[in-house]
Amino acid sequence: MAFDGGAGLSVYVSDLALTDFRSYSELLLALEPGVTAFVGQNGQGKTNLVEAIAYLSTFSSHRVAGDAALVRFGADRAIVQAKVVRSGRPSVLELEIVAGRANRARLNRSPVRPRELLGQLRTVLFAPEDLALVKGDPDGRRRFSDDLLTSLSPRMAAVRSDYERVVKQRNALLKTAASARRAGSRGDVSTLDVWDGKAADLGAQLLAARVRLLAELRPHVHAAYEQVSGGQGRAELTYRASMGTDDDPALEDDLGEAAAVETRLLAAMVRLRDREIERGVSLVGPHRDDVELTLGGLPAKGYASHGESWSFALALRLASYQLLRGEGSWDADGDPVLILDDVFAELDGRRRERLAELVAPAEQVLITAAVPEDVPQALTGVRLDVVDGTVVRAG
Repeated sequence: MAFDGGAGLSVYVSDLALTDFRSYSELLLALEPGVTAFVGQNGQGKTNLVEAIAYLSTFSSHRVAGDAALVRFGADRAIVQAKVVRSGRPSVLELEIVAGRANRARLNRSPVRPRELLGQLRTVLFAPEDLALVKGDPDGRRRFSDDLLTSLSPRMAAVRSDYERVVKQRNALLKTAASARRAGSRGDVSTLDVWDGKAADLGAQLLAARVRLLAELRPHVHAAYEQVSGGQGRAELTYRASMGTDDDPALEDDLGEAAAVETRLLAAMVRLRDREIERGVSLVGPHRDDVELTLGGLPAKGYASHGESWSFALALRLASYQLLRGEGSWDADGDPVLILDDVFAELDGRRRERLAELVAPAEQVLITAAVPEDVPQALTGVRLDVVDGTVVRAG
């Protein structure tokens, strides 16, 4: 499953400009196709560079949950700008990040809605945090699925955002009803029916899209895990929906059609209404679901070794790359940029070399490493040294 960089449209980032992003007050940086390694000790600013590029792709950071940390201390906003070249045609993407407020976006200097930037640049990022996909809580796996969905189908960003807003409002109503019951009143819960309908509609769209995603991701995860691990076990992914019961499990093969899922979500909300009011929180919907990862029939979380967990995490990212470049029914719009943030230092020699060989043919690979020795020989290319926020070409 080695990546053939010529299979999709040629896409790469040729220029990056930062203003008050993280540790950078001002930065202009030219990049090239192929492999570029940013080398520097911790705290010098190398990860900030690749984080900025990935943020333009997903509107989220792999390091922090909110945007406040992305704005340089003392500044009121940060600006990330990149020139993306697709089959020889450049586009300029720009995001203005203001903590606590909506981002502002420009495409080729013209103001646009931020969501119109989604899909203009696609990235796949490998990082030490990826181990939490296997060992961590369900929210990390939900975020992985939804970030990939948004990259594959940018319209899902609106569905995802609207669903989160509806669940927040529904939770507020449930808490109000819970307070009324504790005060001895039944409370007015008629408004909940309206929000049930909205949550079921949006939740069904998101859930069905996740199930479709897993169906197409699964064979690529199988192949990637076999290559990274050297054929040690079989990696499986199963969607676990929160609306199921012991007598009526939410089976994945029943969840591919949004209309049917909406009906089941509404039924589950009715069934759980008293429990939800008692706890003041929505107990059913994609915000409570999980993607179960298994190796050889056993849950990867708790049973997989450290090395097996790393192989599984790498397989998820490698499989994501394959879908993003068009290996499935999703529309391909150019090869994604591969970003490997300090990941090689975390891997043993065997996994390091196998990963390097798999990603080397990609159109553009951006690597961060503490020392040159952490960059495998298979990934020779341009080396940029990062020292105290200054980026210079080595040699």
